[in-house]
Amino acid sequence: MNIQDLEDMGCGTSSATKDKKSEKALKAALVIQNWYRGYRARLKTRQRYALTIFQSIEYADEQGQLQLSNFFSFMLENYTRVQEKEPGLVTRLFGSSIQDKDRQDYLGLIEVPDSYCGPRLQFPLTFTDIDLLIEAFKQQQASGSTHTILHAYYVLEVLFETKKVLQQMPNFTHTSTSPSKEITICGDLHGKLDDLFLIFYKNGLPSVSNPYVFNGDFVDRGKNSMEILMILFVSFLVYPNDLHLNRGNHEDFMMNMRYGFTKEILHKYKMRSVLMPPIPMDGDRAEKKNKLGTTIVAQGIRTSGSFSEQLTKQEWEQVVDILWSDPRGKRGCYPNTNRGGGCYFGPDITAKILNKYQLKMLVRSHECKPEGYEICHDGKVITVFSASNYYEEGSNRGAYIRMSSGTTPRFFQYQITRATCFRPLYQRVNAIESSAIRMLKERMISRKTDLTRAFQLQDRNKSGKLSMGQWAFSMENVLGLNLPWRSLSSHLVTTDKDGNIDYMSGFQDVHIQKPVKEVQSTLIETVYRYRSDLQIIFNIIDSDHSGLISMEEFRSMWKLFKSHYSVHIDDSQFDELAERMDLNKDGSIDFNEFLKAFYVVHKFDKLNKSDNKLA
Repeated sequence: MNIQDLEDMGCGTSSATKDKKSEKALKAALVIQNWYRGYRARLKTRQRYALTIFQSIEYADEQGQLQLSNFFSFMLENYTRVQEKEPGLVTRLFGSSIQDKDRQDYLGLIEVPDSYCGPRLQFPLTFTDIDLLIEAFKQQQASGSTHTILHAYYVLEVLFETKKVLQQMPNFTHTSTSPSKEITICGDLHGKLDDLFLIFYKNGLPSVSNPYVFNGDFVDRGKNSMEILMILFVSFLVYPNDLHLNRGNHEDFMMNMRYGFTKEILHKYKMRSVLMPPIPMDGDRAEKKNKLGTTIVAQGIRTSGSFSEQLTKQEWEQVVDILWSDPRGKRGCYPNTNRGGGCYFGPDITAKILNKYQLKMLVRSHECKPEGYEICHDGKVITVFSASNYYEEGSNRGAYIRMSSGTTPRFFQYQITRATCFRPLYQRVNAIESSAIRMLKERMISRKTDLTRAFQLQDRNKSGKLSMGQWAFSMENVLGLNLPWRSLSSHLVTTDKDGNIDYMSGFQDVHIQKPVKEVQSTLIETVYRYRSDLQIIFNIIDSDHSGLISMEEFRSMWKLFKSHYSVHIDDSQFDELAERMDLNKDGSIDFNEFLKAFYVVHKFDKLNKSDNKLA
């Protein structure tokens, strides 16, 4: 019996049959591969849209922050006129009875008890202190403690010593590299201590042979800003010529009041009068210097430093331009409308500046990038961002750069993962997406009255429906977030079979809880929208930390705020709300409790459904 006979009996397989099976298997593999690539691309698109929402809302909030800074500038520039009208409010806003003290006066207020088992720093500091501090903070994190392990006495010593050294250094520092000595550049950390630990684990601790540049924004948003600041300051004091600390826009008291660093300090140390001492200021001094710049402290507003240290308005605008500006692909230099401060600069501006100062490249931070870094302007501008999971767990990677003379930059990416590391990609994207849409819904409900009015202007037939284009135009016109509204519509509103949108359906599953039912929705939305600004103003006014504000001060603060922010609400509405919130009728209001009464309720969350997709 030969081979052909065996094949005829089914005992063998011809090469042609094998080829056909291989071809089918290859086609099947290609189909699966193409499907998976498309599936992954759709997930990445959804993730990108979610990041766009996070970033747009972040930048819109920063516009509000700059508006709040302008409010305080307005108060100072009109100090005399405001004092005549509202003397009680001005006294609480600008006044203070506690005198300024020097370093030893503050340190003398604090004792380190024998029972203290945290790190004891020895001045002058050495590399051992860096290692000691890092290990102590690692143990603190492992224990799950929310209070910092470093005693306030050592915190103050580090702060005073750092201030002394920084005052002796120029605003711009120069450093040199060689093929055998690279320098590491890190971007925003924003209180994310795990990212800093990972950088040091992968890249080594700062030293003479391992220099670092940290590009600002060390604090806010994350939970461990204080620990990051202490590690960086101690490292700086040990290696002042090899660790360089640049200022970011979050190294600012007003930003810290809004984005968490101030609250973190008070939670961890509960020593407001020690860590943020008030400085007295008399009316004459305020009137003479109020146009030259201000510093906001916990107990009031003061002008700070000697006359020569004050900034003119033009100089301050230059500082804002440096700290708030972003690169863009469009040529020229034009206002940064997203953030509300600084400018956008194009590739031509970059080339002009680099040529003028004989530089090769600009390495900056200040913007979250999905991959932790981004290269633009023909390779002449690099953005590096070191806080992974900035908006949400899994939202972005962090990165740092290593550079040396005559070599191309090397990028190192990472992402700290905890709860989500074992989840499949679609679940991680769903979680990011859900959080982003939830935040956007809260933005929408805070402008419900304005949005409804805009929708009704477009709805000529009073049908309750708009075309996709009309709805998207109205959303952008009111919210100004520069978002892809058409792509997001399936998450926000109901669309009929003809493609028309039921515009009120966007408010069906969310509302702002009213502390008093009789109060008009417009007022509720306004208070909710500006609650962060109002709380910052109140915390500065609240010099005795009682948490209480009198009815008269409450009304006065609202009138000043309303006039500067151009809020068009009748005073009688606010007076009625204030009267009703004075629960025990003693003429004062617990302001923090007042603001907590305004919160958004989500009736149900459609985003948990796996089949609800952005793309």
